[in-house]
Amino acid sequence: MKERKEKLLNSFWIMIQKNIISVVGAKWKYLKKRVTTTTYVTWLLFLFLVIVSALLFAGWIDLAKYSRHFYKKVANPPMRPQILEYPLDCNAWNKTNTCPRTYPTSYKPLKPNNSTCPEYFRWIHEDLRHWRNTGITREMLEKSKKYANFRLIILDEKIYVERYEKYSIQTRHLFTMYGIVQLLRWYPGKLPNLEIMFDTNDRPVIPAKDFQRPDSGPPPLFRYCSDWQSMDIVFPDWSFWGWAETNIRPWRSMIKNIKQGNKRSSWKDRIPFAYWRGNPNVSPIRKDLMKCNVTHQHNWDTLLYIQDWKDQSQKGYKESNIEDQCTHRFKIYVEGWAWSVSEKYIFACDSPTFYITPHYYDFFMRGMIPQQHYWPIRENDKCKSLKFAVQWGNNHTDKAEAIGKAGSEFIHEDMKMERVFDYIYHLLNEYAKLQKFDPIVPQNATEICSESLACPSDGVWRKFMEEALEKSPSYTDPCILPPPYEPQQLKAFVEQKVKATKQVEACENEYWSSLNKKD
Repeated sequence: MKERKEKLLNSFWIMIQKNIISVVGAKWKYLKKRVTTTTYVTWLLFLFLVIVSALLFAGWIDLAKYSRHFYKKVANPPMRPQILEYPLDCNAWNKTNTCPRTYPTSYKPLKPNNSTCPEYFRWIHEDLRHWRNTGITREMLEKSKKYANFRLIILDEKIYVERYEKYSIQTRHLFTMYGIVQLLRWYPGKLPNLEIMFDTNDRPVIPAKDFQRPDSGPPPLFRYCSDWQSMDIVFPDWSFWGWAETNIRPWRSMIKNIKQGNKRSSWKDRIPFAYWRGNPNVSPIRKDLMKCNVTHQHNWDTLLYIQDWKDQSQKGYKESNIEDQCTHRFKIYVEGWAWSVSEKYIFACDSPTFYITPHYYDFFMRGMIPQQHYWPIRENDKCKSLKFAVQWGNNHTDKAEAIGKAGSEFIHEDMKMERVFDYIYHLLNEYAKLQKFDPIVPQNATEICSESLACPSDGVWRKFMEEALEKSPSYTDPCILPPPYEPQQLKAFVEQKVKATKQVEACENEYWSSLNKKD
């Protein structure tokens, strides 16, 4: 077929040349009387270009063949709709001290999203289960006020905040509010009207034992972590939009930086010890962990470092970049005063996380499984447990590397910023379905938006807010919320995690027993 095409093309080309010569020869005398040579040549060239252009367009002529030049055929790029961006408008804010009205109040997704949200989203149903029978009344909400740092109201696509005098650690409250404002930018027109109370301090404060009656719902209070004896509603922490006091950038930036840090060394080339860096003075558990550090008397295969944030701030945080800490085969997670923000950064390093038995959980940890995403470590015998874990990992490198990869992939994929927004979106929508009253804007509340929070800020606070700004709506819909666990499903899931932990403890016991027999 190819040879036939070339023969036809060559024949056609010769025919054109002969016809042109024939026309020129036969008509030359007549044309010479009628037109000038310049005019004739011009029309001849025009005719020639028309014919060649038609052949090129039809694909019959390859310029590379006839001109002896080579080029790459590039397909026409697909037409993409223009996505408009809406940056911070601090000029308008500074002039009027009112939130701009230029941002869209609705959007049409450019790409459908038929995917189901990650498994850990099912815990949204469990966190709100306490109000399934009673709903959430205004009376219940007002009882949360004594614990809250602020009340947040979403009404007709606007966000209002009533702030309380209760102490808030650093600027957690500011970045938490900023995160919810970004959700409104990400999914404009999709958030329900609601009122919530938020406590930005660490430990849960709504004990389950105080609300045993099925007709008496607990006060609904949002916070960053809870435990199995409490009813606080867990919500993604402030650091997803930046932790200015420790120079930790917003999550979209951090996750990219950590990916680059992971590429600097393959897992098997990393230092074959367990690594931890942090402030041990915030809890007895961390102080106890420091006893496991390598000394002349004991080698627990761990390298533990004290993080002095004040000293680091004076040095410009040059020694505390999280992406520079993916250099050891194993990472250690230990709680602080409650759950620790460090959790997601530790898991993201492609190294197996040695997870010391926790007392608290955040919004995503309940979806992770021992031996699949992390390696469990006993709280009451940390040093021996860590020693065994390192020895096991260095003797079973393929299995250990797979655990590190699975935990890291969970963070990079199931916990990317799009999924964090989806979690908040579904949490607030499910909460709003239980609400039995119409939200109102209190007299002391003020409207907040990106400009009202970012424009008055300065330094790294302003920098991180600009970095975390969602300039355009999402191009997809939220993922689909999976259904609640059936009782037997939930039981089986919890038993799976318990069984996996007990298997590790049994192997650990056998390891130390065999060593004692040798001694």
